[in-house]
Amino acid sequence: QVQLVESGGGLVQAGGSLRLSCVFSGPVFGTYTMAWFRHVSGKGQEYVASISYNSWNTNYEDSVKGRFTISRDNAKNTVYLQMNRLEPEDTATYYCAAAQWLSWLDTTPRSFGSWGQGTQVTVSS
Repeated sequence: QVQLVESGGGLVQAGGSLRLSCVFSGPVFGTYTMAWFRHVSGKGQEYVASISYNSWNTNYEDSVKGRFTISRDNAKNTVYLQMNRLEPEDTATYYCAAAQWLSWLDTTPRSFGSWGQGTQVTVSS
């Protein structure tokens, strides 16, 4: 049974930074592709970024490329999302997701079987 717990959200001014963390509990973190999605009020769920099980590969949604960085520490069973140069449009609830052996290029939410409870990020203008 996989459990994911996110933290690190908050209120920040435009141009600021936040780092989200997601702690994974369950078998063999190192076999899971990890991803971040966000739910924007009125727009629905959006893919943000993903990282392969071995950290060798990452993928980003176009609007966050160059601003956000996904990383993982397999020794700590944790995945991170460093968010820089935040914009009001980044305001959302951010969710961590996990899928065993999934391609790091798969951005489809239903491909991920495990989800965290979400952490709110609010960017003021």
